[in-house]
Amino acid sequence: MASTMIGRQAVVIGAGMGGLAAAGALGGHFEQVVVLERDTLPTEPKHRSGTPQSRHVHVMLLSGQRALDELLPGFERDLARSGAVPLAFGLDILIERAGYDPYPRHDVGQRDIGFVTYAASRPAIEYTARRHVENLPNISLRQGCRVRELVASPDGARITGVRYENTGGTSETMSADLVVDASGRGAPTLALLQSLGRPLPAETTIGTDMFYSSCVFEGLNDVPTDWKAVMTLSQGPNDKRGGLLFPLEGDRWMVTLSGRHGVVPPGDADGFLAYTRELRTRTIYNAIKGAKRATEITRYGFPDNVLRHFERLEFFPRGLLPVADAICQFNPIYGQGMSVAAQEACLLRRLLDKLTRERDPLAELAPAFFAEAQGLIETPWSVAMQDLAFPQARGHRPVDLETTFKFGRALFRVAAEDPAVYKLTLEVINLLKPRSAYRDPALVKRVTAMMAEMESLSPEQRPLYADLR
Repeated sequence: MASTMIGRQAVVIGAGMGGLAAAGALGGHFEQVVVLERDTLPTEPKHRSGTPQSRHVHVMLLSGQRALDELLPGFERDLARSGAVPLAFGLDILIERAGYDPYPRHDVGQRDIGFVTYAASRPAIEYTARRHVENLPNISLRQGCRVRELVASPDGARITGVRYENTGGTSETMSADLVVDASGRGAPTLALLQSLGRPLPAETTIGTDMFYSSCVFEGLNDVPTDWKAVMTLSQGPNDKRGGLLFPLEGDRWMVTLSGRHGVVPPGDADGFLAYTRELRTRTIYNAIKGAKRATEITRYGFPDNVLRHFERLEFFPRGLLPVADAICQFNPIYGQGMSVAAQEACLLRRLLDKLTRERDPLAELAPAFFAEAQGLIETPWSVAMQDLAFPQARGHRPVDLETTFKFGRALFRVAAEDPAVYKLTLEVINLLKPRSAYRDPALVKRVTAMMAEMESLSPEQRPLYADLR
């Protein structure tokens, strides 16, 4: 049997979800995989300084959950054992969408067909994945290692290793056949290109200026039995407030409040509660008004969705691969980041499987990855474009943007009435199917007819905006 090994050592920068997933993908193709993480990693599910967003609601889409279970067999089982709360996505989540408070829910056999994800804190999700990675025989995780720079060959054509600072403050260099940059913002990759005098990738940005405030509660007030989570979605262009309420392990509940373009959720207890009262509905307010706060209120800001077009570069060093947020940073409110990172890791493993037959697999890896990753990013990036419904949002607006918004409003109206279309929207929302699934001719015909019907309504009779996911 031909060997699947293509190199002696791979180095992954970052032990976040993107880095852990990538390490799982690399293990079968390198003799050793070393993950370098600058933080001190907790020995139990706890927050760490390198993930400031971890104190806010995290949503694991079905695609991401399945991808992680493929890369790290047993991940779903162990996440459930950690106390994560099972959610049938379209049944257990009360979605309050403009024009639909709440949006209709259809029982399309979600539990029977495996449409069940788990609600858990970011530390619980990351800790579960990290334990699986640490148990893989040829993967080691080194904490307290801050990567300072990538090391390239004299001509800059290939990467030979990384230089990092260890826990004692001493500089070390580690050789590598492949370096995966899962550092979060891709700073090592961008710094290398700059040092070589090479062009940086072009960027597409959508400025959203989002702000978040989150708090964990115990003992919610009269929680109904027909839902486990609530999503109160903002209504552009004028309503800039939104809220999420999700269960956590340990019989706790997390509330994340969002605001944008100058609307900032407060950081004090009274202001936090008052903000929930000012949402479009009082569902979240009624749930938490008598509940006990289990944590302080934490705030976080997110300025821009950013997509870096590495696929357009004419030159890229052999043996280097940026992944996850280094390629695309999504507005966290849509809950796509972890799932896209896990899908990219599955893509990485498929490419490595395929390229083992080539003469120089590492020379072909990055171009092939960048090209195919575009297909994974297309659907979640189309979700990010709904931020453009707010006039204050920065970014290029396609000429057909308003038509896209109208199509989305009509599509979700059709889905509200038809369980089959409803199921399709769940599959696209969870990144199980691409958004191109909406181009089915029969569906387009129905949605176009609904668009015409909605155009005949008065403004008061039709929602101004619908979540395009």
